[in-house]
Amino acid sequence: MPAENARGHAEPTLRERGAGPGRARRFPRGGAGRIPPRRWRTKDTARPEGGGRAAPGDAPAPARQWPLLAVVGLVALGLLVTALDAFRAGTLIIGLALLGGAVLRWLLPDVGMLAVRSRFTDIATYGFLGLAIVLLALMIQPDPLLKLPFLKDILHFTLTK
Repeated sequence: MPAENARGHAEPTLRERGAGPGRARRFPRGGAGRIPPRRWRTKDTARPEGGGRAAPGDAPAPARQWPLLAVVGLVALGLLVTALDAFRAGTLIIGLALLGGAVLRWLLPDVGMLAVRSRFTDIATYGFLGLAIVLLALMIQPDPLLKLPFLKDILHFTLTK
């Protein structure tokens, strides 16, 4: 009599699955040549807070994910501007898009797939990366818009020792 899985269905044997005497076994032997029941879902992983839909469920898919699409769209625009030889402007757009993602994650209760981890971790990650990209974009040579005098001293100290 075949073994039953959690749903009450009969589990196929290895022979029924096509693993005869001349074929390699892909499944461990569970009892009398039976395949162990499959695990379909992870039961201990919680959805990130704020990971619900940003629009009602009857709205089309792009409307439900507008926060993520806004951030990804701005990043794509920044990459396009960078590819068109406006490096500083493109990287500023990318950094501002990530900072905008941090603000959206902070202000909105549901941001769809923009919520990846906990709210604090998402805000810290988007904010730190966005701020770093904006600061680096402002310090791009030649003619940087932001000059930090201690960076020159650090560079001089590390290269002369």
